[in-house]
Amino acid sequence: MKKISLLLLTCCFTHILSAQTPSLSQLFYPNLSLRAEFMPTTTMSNGQKFGFSRNTALGIIPLSTEIQAGIGFGKKADIQAKHSLLIANLAQINTTIDGREQPEGGYKTLGMTFVQLKASLREKFWVYAVGGGITQTNETFLNPQPYFYGGAARLRILGLRTQILYGTAIVYSQKFRIIPVFGFTKALGNDWKVSGVLPFRASLTYKAEPWLHLDLNTVYDGYSAGYQEYSTAEKLIRRQNYQQVRFTVSANAHVLNVFNLGIEGGLAGFRQVKTFNSANENLSTSSLPAAPYLGFSIRYITSKSKLSSKFLKQTGIDF
Repeated sequence: MKKISLLLLTCCFTHILSAQTPSLSQLFYPNLSLRAEFMPTTTMSNGQKFGFSRNTALGIIPLSTEIQAGIGFGKKADIQAKHSLLIANLAQINTTIDGREQPEGGYKTLGMTFVQLKASLREKFWVYAVGGGITQTNETFLNPQPYFYGGAARLRILGLRTQILYGTAIVYSQKFRIIPVFGFTKALGNDWKVSGVLPFRASLTYKAEPWLHLDLNTVYDGYSAGYQEYSTAEKLIRRQNYQQVRFTVSANAHVLNVFNLGIEGGLAGFRQVKTFNSANENLSTSSLPAAPYLGFSIRYITSKSKLSSKFLKQTGIDF
């Protein structure tokens, strides 16, 4: 019974991260991902030319893994498995207006998220997350406009090949938003799988080889960043929001046991840039045409966590 509980818990963990080659080891072992993204300059609806590039470092640090057996509600036997981890995100975003970097030095992102995954025979499967961060320029880094988020989701297993995830996220970035979240994973035969976390991303995955995965992706992302604008009399705090939807094809290879290499290319559409003042009033909105998108990534996964190694061995599954 203990191994059954652990096996079901690992199914829950597959929904948390969907970048590069799907791998449970990235949740249990400390690992670091580096990613670079590029798009060419395009002309906005206001006539200005806008360029974009982003470099990201993402680190995952497992904090604890607990497996407990005892008496739950109603004085019935229960088995619980919990895994906690910390996700740290650093990014450098560079944008250009008419060929000139603006703001100078670009934007810096610093974010942190605590995630706990919990499974039990009585309470079923849950995912909890809370975090926050800032995206600012060099000038406004010490006077930031932070963002915060948190949420919870329930996982339901509908047979061995189908799982769904549903819940709610609360996001604060100058104002509160409540975002319903729906995730799913559906195996289509032995080599195909469709998965997603809506409204953020959806993917169709083909396992060409045990070490090579090919994906068709739809991803909604962007950034919200604070910067400083100068007038003749004063310095004004502004915020720039950029949104896009990527339609891409990606290839991800697991090599030398500890590296995942990825390349992603396609088209970014539904692009929009908005500017807000310190009172969160919209000052301008500009749309952009679709543009080619190219991304490269590498992930290093260490296996030095004794606690995580012990947990994986208890599941009886070879990762």
